[in-house]
Amino acid sequence: MLRRLLRSRTARAVTAAGLVGALLGAGAVAWRTDTLPLVGPAPCWDSLTDTTVSDLFGDRRTEAEEQSLQANPRDQESSYGQCRITSYKDDMARRQVTVRVHRLDGLRGTDAHEWPREYLAAGLVALGDGLPGMTSSTRAWLALPQSCTGRDEFTGPTVVDVAMGQAGLEVSAEYDREDRAALTRAVVEAANGAIREFGCSGTYRAPRDLPSLVTQQDTEADAFCGIKGLTLPAAYRKDLVRTRLGGDGGPARICEAGGGYRPALRMTTVTDAALTEIFSRDALKAGLSVKGTNGYGRFDGARALYRASCQTGPVVFMVEQLEPVADGDFGLTRALLPGYVSAEAERIGCGPLEVTLPGA
Repeated sequence: MLRRLLRSRTARAVTAAGLVGALLGAGAVAWRTDTLPLVGPAPCWDSLTDTTVSDLFGDRRTEAEEQSLQANPRDQESSYGQCRITSYKDDMARRQVTVRVHRLDGLRGTDAHEWPREYLAAGLVALGDGLPGMTSSTRAWLALPQSCTGRDEFTGPTVVDVAMGQAGLEVSAEYDREDRAALTRAVVEAANGAIREFGCSGTYRAPRDLPSLVTQQDTEADAFCGIKGLTLPAAYRKDLVRTRLGGDGGPARICEAGGGYRPALRMTTVTDAALTEIFSRDALKAGLSVKGTNGYGRFDGARALYRASCQTGPVVFMVEQLEPVADGDFGLTRALLPGYVSAEAERIGCGPLEVTLPGA
C-alpha cells in the first residue's frame, strides 16, 4: 500500500474540514500541519518525530510516500519496502530523504559492491552505545535485531538505511554535524518503526554522543591508516598523501587514501559477523584464490579480500583500488593485501595471519 503524507508548517488558505475531506477523498492521510491537529501517522511507519522531520527539512512543505513493509510473496526478495520524503519550496523539490528496509544479500553478491561504496565509506562513524550501525551527514544505517528478522546462511543483516543527497557530499563542519545528528535520529526512529511493523518488541535508543567528523589527515607511511606495522610502499606515497579513517569501534573500520577529494584506495575491516556475510560470494568465487592461515579469499586485480576465522567470529579484510596511481598503476591491492591482513589482524587481536596472493 502506498500512502501519501502531506506536511506544511505554513498556514494553508483552506479550512481544516475541507483539507481533511479532500485528502481522505484522494486516499491520502494528512499527518500534521500548523492549522490541524495530528490526524494520521507520522512518516515512515509512524516513526519519524516532528523534531527529526523539522531538523531534516526545516519549515518547508513536505510530502512522503510510504510502502507497507512486507517481503515479495512470490520470491521472498530481500527488499521489504521504503519511505521517501521530499521537501518543497513553492513547487520546486529542495531536499529528499529515502529510508529503505532490506536484507543484505551475500549468496548472489548483489550487495557486496554498491551498498558498501555508500554505507561502508570512511566518512561514516560508528553509532556506538551498542548500536549495530554507522552514520554520516548523507548516509546512515542500522541493523535490525536478528531475533526479530531472522537470518539464513550467506545472508547479511536486515538493515534500515537512510540516504540524503549525494553520498559523501560535505558542505561545512557546522552543517555536516547538524545533518548527521538529524540523520542519526532518523535511522534509529525508522528502525524502531520497522521493528513494530514486523510485530517485534523492543526499541533502540539514539546514541548519546557521536565521534568527531571524519577529516583528512596527512598519511603516515610507516603506520599506514593508523596500523602499526603496515608500511605504504614508496612507489605510492606521492599519490596517497592524505587519508581518512572512519568507523573505529563499530561494525567496520574503513580507511580511504588519495591525493584529493576522490580516494584512490579503500581498505576495510569488517568485524560484525552478520555483515561479513555480504562478501560471501566474493570471498569464494571472485577472481583468483588467496591462500592463508585460518581463512580464505579471492583476488581480482582491483579488489582483494580475505575472510578469516578469529576468536570473535569471522572477519573480512578488504583492499580496493578505486583510481589508478603511479602513472596508471593498478598494483595497490597486490602490494597491500598481505601486509594489511597481517598487521590489521595483530591490531584487532586476530593474529598471526599470513596470506599469499596468486603468483607470489
